[in-house]
Amino acid sequence: MMDIRISATGIQNNRKKQTQIDEIDNLVSPGDIITSDTGFMRGHGTYNSEDDRLLASVAGVVERVNKLICVKPLKTRYNGEIGDVVIGRIIEVQQRRWKVETHSKLDSSLLLSSVNLPGGELRRRSEEDEKMMRLYLKEGDLISAEVQSVFADGSLSLHTRSLKYGKLGQGTLIHVSPSLIKRRKTHFHHLPCGATIILGNNGFVWICPTETGEMDQTGGYQLSMEPVQRSDREAVARLRNCIQLLAAHKMQLYDTSVLYTYEASLNFQIKDILKPEIGLEILDHTRQRLELEGT
Repeated sequence: MMDIRISATGIQNNRKKQTQIDEIDNLVSPGDIITSDTGFMRGHGTYNSEDDRLLASVAGVVERVNKLICVKPLKTRYNGEIGDVVIGRIIEVQQRRWKVETHSKLDSSLLLSSVNLPGGELRRRSEEDEKMMRLYLKEGDLISAEVQSVFADGSLSLHTRSLKYGKLGQGTLIHVSPSLIKRRKTHFHHLPCGATIILGNNGFVWICPTETGEMDQTGGYQLSMEPVQRSDREAVARLRNCIQLLAAHKMQLYDTSVLYTYEASLNFQIKDILKPEIGLEILDHTRQRLELEGT
């Protein structure tokens, strides 16, 4: 009887372990078997073994689109796609273009013809505009932009023709893995706490106080440098710590997850959010709300 009970207990433990494996079967490391079904197509981050099984070549998350299977690496440089929202830093002013650092394998380009002129004026760019390029954007400036095209070598061409893009003013920049940014219809979010976040697909997150009143149609070249109120600075600092907490535990970043984490952190001081025991308590509350909402 004892042997039978031990065997039954062992079976239950094996089933429990199998259930846990099934729950995380989308996480793979190099050499792991993704599927033995030969009906799937091989995508990025995968390769076929000698017996036609599909294996992972990188550590990351398995993504399936119909019959195509690929592995999205957890740690990687940004691979741009047309229409992505990115945040970048100007690193060089060249002839009729700016070089921009966007955390991709190669520097990105922002053409003079792909930006709004001061005042949002639409006209052909002249030699005078080329001479004034450094007055528009200079080395070290941060910008939000959209990927316009991808060149054959993988480098990106950006544009800021929409007035929602342009130079960024007062705020804070956070670097996270691009794999943690969840693709949404919009990556510009005005949160009820009085702050605005831009979740760049390239893993750069910008947090700044929400501007009051109507924005001047200046193409982002005239920025307010008035002192930021203490309440706004505290909101930005709390959001920064919340995003770092989510990124440290490999949770995806999007408006709902950030807002729920922010609200869960209001019971604690800003400096305590990143403490291990308090951070886990905040994340548990966030996960419960996300599960209830089904997001």
